[in-house]
Amino acid sequence: MNKVFSDADAALFDLQDGATILSSGFGLSGNPENLIAAILRKGTRDLTIISNNCGTTNDGLGVLLQAKQVRKMISSYVGENKEFERQYLAGELQVELNPQGTLAERIRAGGAGIPAFFTPTGAGTEVAKGKEQRDFASRPCVLETALRGDFALIKAWRGDRWGNLQYRKTARNFAPMMATAGRITIVEVEELVEVGQLEPDCIHTPSIYVQRIFQGRDYRKPIEQRTVRPRPGA
Repeated sequence: MNKVFSDADAALFDLQDGATILSSGFGLSGNPENLIAAILRKGTRDLTIISNNCGTTNDGLGVLLQAKQVRKMISSYVGENKEFERQYLAGELQVELNPQGTLAERIRAGGAGIPAFFTPTGAGTEVAKGKEQRDFASRPCVLETALRGDFALIKAWRGDRWGNLQYRKTARNFAPMMATAGRITIVEVEELVEVGQLEPDCIHTPSIYVQRIFQGRDYRKPIEQRTVRPRPGA
């Protein structure tokens, strides 16, 4: 039951070109920084990445775009990354945009074993083109398929050696649902503790969903757009 690996490089030993990856994070909050850096070092290419966004031009998943390691992004928001825009307009990057709630539900459905579902979100828009549509209670709905990945790369606040996890505030974002939707879920934590140290009622992701875990290090936690109040008298 000891799922602990020494570091991100060791935990990603079987990542291959062409893999589909679920990556937690919202903006740059809750990004698996160590795992992203390890993919960059490893040089794995032709990746399909499922994530709310693709980081910024120089941070988060954006560094994998810069290195031309990403073939396709399945995302909701793409507005903070100039390299994303450039590659997409140049035809170098495939993009599948989703309404944010639909993206979350597609991932949750994948983890729950639900192959598809109908939603009213996107009906009558570009999102619905080429998809089956049906009316429920006189409301048009679009069929959306579930999302799963070869790997789910998750950042958590605290975790034990079995893989029970706690997230911290907004850094939780997509992580709990992504942890259930990966064939192999790899977690980096800020604090790795012994089994029994986490309060059972406060565990957000139970260990059954986690295959590998390691202690992260050197977290930068960058912020996309830092806004502060001016100091008095400045």
